[in-house]
Amino acid sequence: MTDDWKRRLDALHAELVLRDDPVAWVTEADAVEASRRYPHIVLRGPVFGVAVLDPAAAEPCWRLLKPVVDGMPQQARDGLNSHLWFKAKDGTGAPSARRDLLAAVAVLERAPADEVEALGVRYRVVRGDEFARTGDDGPEPPRPTDPEVLAPSWEDQCAVPSPDVGFALDPGRDDGPMAGALRLGLRDFTYTGARFPADVRTDSARAARTHPEVVRLPVGFSVAERDDSGWTPCGSLTATPHEARRSLYEGMARVWAMLHRFDERKKAVYARAAEAFRSAGRADEASVEGRVFRICRVERMVRLGPDGPEPPRPSDVDEYGPMKLHPTLRENGTVQYDD
Repeated sequence: MTDDWKRRLDALHAELVLRDDPVAWVTEADAVEASRRYPHIVLRGPVFGVAVLDPAAAEPCWRLLKPVVDGMPQQARDGLNSHLWFKAKDGTGAPSARRDLLAAVAVLERAPADEVEALGVRYRVVRGDEFARTGDDGPEPPRPTDPEVLAPSWEDQCAVPSPDVGFALDPGRDDGPMAGALRLGLRDFTYTGARFPADVRTDSARAARTHPEVVRLPVGFSVAERDDSGWTPCGSLTATPHEARRSLYEGMARVWAMLHRFDERKKAVYARAAEAFRSAGRADEASVEGRVFRICRVERMVRLGPDGPEPPRPSDVDEYGPMKLHPTLRENGTVQYDD
């Protein structure tokens, strides 16, 4: 351990002691136990979102505007495009402000731009990496101290806001010594190994130099399925374990039968498995017809450099390009639908 690491971790430990917060101590104990039971970190791949820097804010710093969950940079650009278009339509009455916002929209419609500015505010598409802890029995499930829905429902979708929105990209903020140790360790993380193309490895090594600091984003939860090659992600990222459980329940109970055209026998088998999973309450594993599913804990990181969060890399892949997403909006606020 270098002196710098030791100083940082000692400071985190001292801050934890000073807080005298029982919840923080239990959370830290959970993290220690997780590092023992799930000692390995596996990469899930890049994810993308949008960050914003408003110099006029009370505490100007880069904050997340859109969750870092998109699988391609262009998806995040499209999300930014829509945000600025609706801000121009509904968020201002001044033609000059609307003109400035629409100029940024026009840039995003014609080019894969990773940064635009409007009304003095900078907007940037940011790149992150998803990873998970794993051990001998597979990926780490939710921890007892992870956030849960206060009134969980299996019937209605939970309206849980993404913890990403408004999250400050501050590399100096850690929740405790274990979180700090992981963040410091991730600073040297790069893509290695022959399974990654050469340009991906080159971009990764460069990013570690140009964006050396790391911010860990709020934890998320997803579904993974075990097959002959190991565990494969098969669901989107959610803010709480229950949302991931409900997604798995909906899949087994209804959605997969429609998507894959199950016959009546198979439909009934999956429906029974879904009800058994639901009746177990906070179960983190389900099985049906030899298939095994697990609710797993997913972590993410974003790199930062002197000018802020890392944008997409040249080797990141898009399956489509920029396009016009909305009707023409005039400076006076009218929408033209026939173009």
